[in-house]
Amino acid sequence: MDFYTRTDLACESMTENAETIDGTEWHTESAGDFRISELRILREEAAKRVGKPMGRYVTVECGRIHFLGDTDKALLIRLLSERLIEMAERLTGQRVDSNFQVFVAGLGNAEMTADAIGPKTVGYLTATRHLCAHESALYHSLGCSSLSLLAPGVLGQTGIEVLELLRGVVDCVKPDLILAVDALAARSCDRLASTLQLSDTGISPGSGVGNHRAPITRETVGVPVIAMGVPTVVNSATLVYDALAQAGIMELEEPLKRVLENGKSFFVSPKDSDVITEEVSRLLSGVIREAFTGI
Repeated sequence: MDFYTRTDLACESMTENAETIDGTEWHTESAGDFRISELRILREEAAKRVGKPMGRYVTVECGRIHFLGDTDKALLIRLLSERLIEMAERLTGQRVDSNFQVFVAGLGNAEMTADAIGPKTVGYLTATRHLCAHESALYHSLGCSSLSLLAPGVLGQTGIEVLELLRGVVDCVKPDLILAVDALAARSCDRLASTLQLSDTGISPGSGVGNHRAPITRETVGVPVIAMGVPTVVNSATLVYDALAQAGIMELEEPLKRVLENGKSFFVSPKDSDVITEEVSRLLSGVIREAFTGI
């Protein structure tokens, strides 16, 4: 993918219609005012053409999350929790019940508003893993799954790769599943705070903004990884490219390409990013509660 078309969203990574790519399946449905799309990448050749690893990517287009009413938010939480449960059970081969153990990792820098969705989401959740050991009767009466939580920060804060921290947790906690929550980068401004993505391929923290960290996947941590996120930033070069594309200018001349690829671009977020981060974090925590704890 070109530098100036960088995105974390699978639905934006495709330069071709998914239905024309051999080795992919694309399904779209509607629920209320929401549009739900699922892309399945089944072959390595297709993964190379799409620019994303093999697996499933569920995209929900819902409009600006911070403008949704209570009824729409409740519907969105239900739809996403159903998808999350289905994905978790398929990946692990287990039922999501009181014997199921989920480790939620809130990725990102809590000190940066547009990157704080992961830590804030974890902050709105209630851990239940300790209850299983210390308050067994209470735990089983709740009928929830075992939930452990961590906001591991970023390399610049801790000096430790997030992957290393998560491996340590997995060794000790031995969860059935890791759920990684993170802020994403989009190609289109229209996607900011209005699109949610679930994927079963894990996550490479910072890849959407060019800050590639060690990938968090089943292969690197030893357990299945589901990634859940919402785009909050867009690359400045991508803004220019997207504006030109909307004007019908698809072929860029070399001087403009050099300007877009000169490495001096920056990332921008909406002016109300503080409100967006708050509302998105509350929504995602609601999805996780609905799926795994019910509390």
